[in-house]
Amino acid sequence: MSELKNLSKAERVSYIQQTLDELYPETPVPLDHFDAYSLLVAVLLSAQCTDERVNQITPALWQVADNPYDMAKVPVEEIQAVIRPCGLSPQKSKAISVLSQRLVNEYGGQVPADMAALESLPGVGHKTASVVMAQAFGVPAFPVDTHIHRLAQRWGLTNGKNVVQTERDLKRLFAENHWNKLHLQIIFYGREYCTARGCDGRVCPICRTCYPTRKHAKKVHKP
Repeated sequence: MSELKNLSKAERVSYIQQTLDELYPETPVPLDHFDAYSLLVAVLLSAQCTDERVNQITPALWQVADNPYDMAKVPVEEIQAVIRPCGLSPQKSKAISVLSQRLVNEYGGQVPADMAALESLPGVGHKTASVVMAQAFGVPAFPVDTHIHRLAQRWGLTNGKNVVQTERDLKRLFAENHWNKLHLQIIFYGREYCTARGCDGRVCPICRTCYPTRKHAKKVHKP
């Protein structure tokens, strides 16, 4: 019987890519949307809120206004009343209102396909901007959320002291043409197999295959 050994980093990258492609050949965006603006607002709402809840709430929001021109005219209090179940509603409602006004005044009512411009909008951080660039405009990006940050450490792809480092390391390891799909595949896998409580780096199929000799739980740095 051959002795168990951990995979090298190159072997891990290849195995992870192959496994995720087999498990998730299709990667639909979890947040319901119909254009770049609705995706931008949905991603903003998803901060500290589940995608499922966002998808429950956005239909009511789109009935109020489904474009920046109309949303810019809606009182912040009315937006907040609709999105309250998402949490952080005071901050999010104000951000939606102001970013809608800025889209109208500065970008002709269009969501800019530019990372710096997106990051300048209220409530839009690097991760949100990356999601919009990747999923609305098809520009290669690697948004790193808590799932990806945690799994990248468990799989030995990064030291993961912060999401900036994790994003940089993942971009270096995987081909650019895989980034947009891969970030969703890792999220899907993290939710289904390598959950925060269901796997500690020794339980799920990828963790077991990459590190068959791991004896102790993998400690991860929180983002």
